[in-house]
Amino acid sequence: MPASDSPSHRLFIMPGCPYCQKVLAYMARVGLDDGRVALEDITADPAARDELVRVGGKGQVPCLFVDGAPMYESDDIIAYLAANLR
Repeated sequence: MPASDSPSHRLFIMPGCPYCQKVLAYMARVGLDDGRVALEDITADPAARDELVRVGGKGQVPCLFVDGAPMYESDDIIAYLAANLR
């Protein structure tokens, strides 16, 4: 269980997106599919898509919010997860 001062992580995805699948496959491979990163499916949840556009300025996925700040690009997200959540 993360400490209360740990950053919050939310990954905005679309299930059919190959770049999202790349991040999700990495997370499954290293055991990060355990709830430490909340998943937000923008196709199933219009409010999540609205938040992604409002906060990030665009509807691009995958997008990892770290304490509310957006991070794009699957390779950058994977590198961040590898360095910070293993």
